Amino acid sequence: MAAALFALLVPDPTSDRAAARNRLADIVAVVMALGYGLVMMPIGDATAAGAAIPWPVDVLLGVVCAIALMFRRRWPLAVLLAVLPFGAIAVTATGPILVALFTAAIRYRARLLFALGAAHVGTGVIYFLLQTDAPFSVWVDVVFRSVTAAAAIGWGQFVRAYRRLTAALRSHAARLQAEQQLRVDQARLTERARIAREMHDVLAHRMSLITLHAGALEVRADARPDEIAIAAGAIRSSAHEALEELRVVVGVADRPEPPQPGLADVPDLVASAREAGMRVDFTDEVAGDEPPVVLGRTVYRIAQEALTNARKHGSSASAAIRLTGRAGGGLRIVVVNPHGGTSGRAGRLGGMGLVGIRERVALAGGRMKCGPEGGKYRLEVWLPWPT
Repeated sequence: MAAALFALLVPDPTSDRAAARNRLADIVAVVMALGYGLVMMPIGDATAAGAAIPWPVDVLLGVVCAIALMFRRRWPLAVLLAVLPFGAIAVTATGPILVALFTAAIRYRARLLFALGAAHVGTGVIYFLLQTDAPFSVWVDVVFRSVTAAAAIGWGQFVRAYRRLTAALRSHAARLQAEQQLRVDQARLTERARIAREMHDVLAHRMSLITLHAGALEVRADARPDEIAIAAGAIRSSAHEALEELRVVVGVADRPEPPQPGLADVPDLVASAREAGMRVDFTDEVAGDEPPVVLGRTVYRIAQEALTNARKHGSSASAAIRLTGRAGGGLRIVVVNPHGGTSGRAGRLGGMGLVGIRERVALAGGRMKCGPEGGKYRLEVWLPWPT
């Protein structure tokens, strides 16, 4: 019962049923105000012959003041100021005055409310003076009206604080929900960017091998059948491996996902490039145990992209790769290949691979330096390797 009354007097302004609940609360407020005033009539001796006004007029004024409470939500202060003077002549009006005081306490500050509460207590003194033979001393009326006015103001101030708190909590919850959605969107974009990088690395490397073999077939019109078969097999193998790696990247393989390539797979990458016709000088001086999985995959992808760039944009299909490092000291990758210039088709395409490498290095917290050096193109990457 108490919870239902609290929900009625302190409605949720965001509820879908707020309007209907407000109308019900207004009716309850009118009934309670009239009930309080009618109870106070015999206590205040309003029906005695010495009352300030006849009791039917007292009741009529109380009903008029109670009806005015129907407008308390739109004009709380105006309704309070309108009904407040009737407390000096009509006991029944004290109920509507307390409800109006409670409503104003929800909207306005305590200083104004206590001034209006003091005015309400003052009307009690006037009512006492207008009675011919008052049943109680004036201090009894002052104390009683002071207690009831303070209760109405305190309850109204509590409702005001409660509404502010709930509004702040709703705002905070909405902000947290928006931040959570933002984190989800960022995670989604990060995953899409990761897939895009992986697809670029896979396709660029495999398609460059396919292009190399297809170009050889186009140039070698007099190639022997066995040479054509070897080139066609290499094209088929590269295309098949590209599709398999793409399935791994986008996670649509029908079988369990195989392990991602790492540092231990770099020699196989070099061997694959050599089989495609590249001249690759590979030096592995990495000491100690296998590096973390993420670091090993980053090294593999950087080496893969560097070989692809060297094959596509270098003046000759050759490169030198050197890996050095140890746990606690970082891991360094140096790739050097003949410089093919920046003009024409190579110049337009060569920058995308370096952008991908630079992004991977930045995500890993490493450093990257690249550029022409002594007629060759040098790429140097340092990646942190924690102990």
